Amino acid sequence: MQTLALRYLDAGFAVTAAVIAIALGAPAFGCVVGAAGWILQRFVQVLDRAWARRLREPRAQLGVSLFERFGRIWLLAGVIVVAGLAGGRRDGLAAALIIFGAYTIRFVVGLVTGPPPAHADATPPPAPPPNPTTAPPASNPTTPPPAARGGR
Repeated sequence: MQTLALRYLDAGFAVTAAVIAIALGAPAFGCVVGAAGWILQRFVQVLDRAWARRLREPRAQLGVSLFERFGRIWLLAGVIVVAGLAGGRRDGLAAALIIFGAYTIRFVVGLVTGPPPAHADATPPPAPPPNPTTAPPASNPTTPPPAARGGR
């Protein structure tokens, strides 16, 4: 089970890495934009996943989930491009490295802890019991099994 600190370790890493990188002489604009972009996309993730859980139609949940995941990728790509264009190539690289590091932390935490816990409102209801009146048809006892007829 994920604790809150482990779940958001990547956001803490992004902020800490930005502060350390700036202290070591990395471009401040790129580091701040990269860390802010990472935290923004995690905030968007939390909001969108809560929205998707409230939907009852599985197709709508899938659509929101796919839109949210691809949208966050484009958001991060845009953050890197904006940092590079507004601040210069070094700023773009700094933003990309902060995002790459935070993504790596998030990926490893996801591998170690597994999927997030299911929410009570997101679990489907149990399947109804089988209807005894719609039992499968009985096989014809006069027809030999396929192996006895020479077929496959």
